[in-house]
Amino acid sequence: MTYNDSLEYLKKASERGSCLGLERISELMEKLGNPQNKVKIIHVSGTNGKGSFGAMLSSVLKSSGYRVGGFSSPAITSITDSFRIDCEEIEKDEFAHIISDISKVETDGKPTEFEILTAAAFEMFVRKKCDIAIVECGMGGDLDSTNVIARPLLSVITNVQKDHCSFLGNTIEEIAFHKAGIIKQGRPVFFGGEDIPEIIVKTAEKNHSELFTIDWSDILFNYPEFVYNLSGTHFTYKGMKINLSLLGTYQLRNAVNVLNCIEILKNQGFDIPYKAIKDGMKNVKWHGRFEILRKNPLVIFDGSHNPDGIEHTAQSLEEYFGKKRVVLLIGVMADKEYNLYADILHEHIEIVFTVTPNNPRSLDCQTLAETFSQKGIPAFSFEELEDGVRSAYIYAKDENLPLIALGSLYMYKEFTDTLNKMI
Repeated sequence: MTYNDSLEYLKKASERGSCLGLERISELMEKLGNPQNKVKIIHVSGTNGKGSFGAMLSSVLKSSGYRVGGFSSPAITSITDSFRIDCEEIEKDEFAHIISDISKVETDGKPTEFEILTAAAFEMFVRKKCDIAIVECGMGGDLDSTNVIARPLLSVITNVQKDHCSFLGNTIEEIAFHKAGIIKQGRPVFFGGEDIPEIIVKTAEKNHSELFTIDWSDILFNYPEFVYNLSGTHFTYKGMKINLSLLGTYQLRNAVNVLNCIEILKNQGFDIPYKAIKDGMKNVKWHGRFEILRKNPLVIFDGSHNPDGIEHTAQSLEEYFGKKRVVLLIGVMADKEYNLYADILHEHIEIVFTVTPNNPRSLDCQTLAETFSQKGIPAFSFEELEDGVRSAYIYAKDENLPLIALGSLYMYKEFTDTLNKMI
């Protein structure tokens, strides 16, 4: 099976849609010899921050000398960027070989696309002899296909906010119920949000799982030791200056969550020197999270796509640009609470260019533009994403304003491809 053949195979699987549940993936993993039980795994759920958390922790573990696997979603540039060994995506031919082997396995229930990808990740970890792997839930937790992990080293719930409400419920407690499903008998769990839902506490107690929560006591953020700027996020941890390469005010909490989990891993016997922490944080790379793509004009892509994420983007705009307004290009999925975005962002926006991401779940650009126009913000819609990107870029350059691309990660590749065509 060639790489293109593997893509065609996955495309046919995607036509079966998304279907939560563990029956199909459990059967598939059994037929593959349960590779998920042959690797030490950190299982990560949560509404926001999963990808950044995994990228930082992977970078630190790599700097510590471990061979680190990673699986995240959605894919941003190509399907292979969901599959990482030592922070680098796997080669296309390696990916095709794994998918080819999985395609030969006969099961009673036809697996979905994400179930096949999940199985491929576990197979990759075993074949590449990973010392440890970080696996990100696709959605929720209890019924997510990654939840076939029997005994994780650590279960992590970064936070619980409203998102995917049609699948997970309309309240924080309902959503937390699903995310608590990754807590396993006798295995530790870490919660990195502000207010811990009661269901997570009760589930940890029921499973005799030691529960850890975010601890800021080793973090110093008195100026000048702590500062946000466009070179990164800077703070002091246990007397050591950390220069985190990732931008966005929300990355501080993600970093503290990582540092807390490193202490848990060290107590389990992992050798993670302070120099590896410093180097790992400095060298971490992660696409699409307040990522600077160009400097003249300044172009930033931020994949915030739910109200909590948009709130944090607004905080970042305030921190980096103060009262200077920005040009906004935005495209979102129709199942998001997009009516709230104009209220959250209006103080920071000069003008809005709305687009329709290339995804069947996308909200049409005209409807999105109207939500900003109703708040008195000039808004222009573009059916073709490329046209919207070009118009927003030209406006930002002519007016010497930052351009912030916001919303669905599904538009990251087309956005960057268009940007790269422009002088």
